[in-house]
Amino acid sequence: MTLEDMLAREAIRDTLAKYTMAGDRLRIGDFVSCFTEDAVIESERVPADRLFRYEGRAAIQAWQERWLRGEGGTHGATFVRHHLSTSRIVLEGPDSASARTYWAAWTDIGPDHAGYYLDTFRKAGEDWLIAHRRVRMDWEAENSLFRKAVPNSKG
Repeated sequence: MTLEDMLAREAIRDTLAKYTMAGDRLRIGDFVSCFTEDAVIESERVPADRLFRYEGRAAIQAWQERWLRGEGGTHGATFVRHHLSTSRIVLEGPDSASARTYWAAWTDIGPDHAGYYLDTFRKAGEDWLIAHRRVRMDWEAENSLFRKAVPNSKG
């Protein structure tokens, strides 16, 4: 592994952390800045009413703005904390990488839902940004506060 490889991996980890903290705190500018201009974020392996797909920064930003405004009563949690654990980053070229990262979300009820991200990253200047994020859920609590949040935040 070269120094450049280590720096790339650390920059990707930084983007993962920035996305997580910005998303939990609804810091929309910071959240959207984690994505390439043409990025895609979509859910997979969830019930049909919770499938979503947003293409491009503008669509991702509009989605997050709906969350911030609480449109549809998104979830009612007083706090949300996504915890990232194991993350396998594979550098596929000088400007591209993929990653699989496990996560668990906690809310007022305790463990709320968990799954993993399948990401494609692209280098943009000095930053490594998410070009495509597939959000897969493995588990959710029976009383998950997010069960209705995703359908309620769709545009």
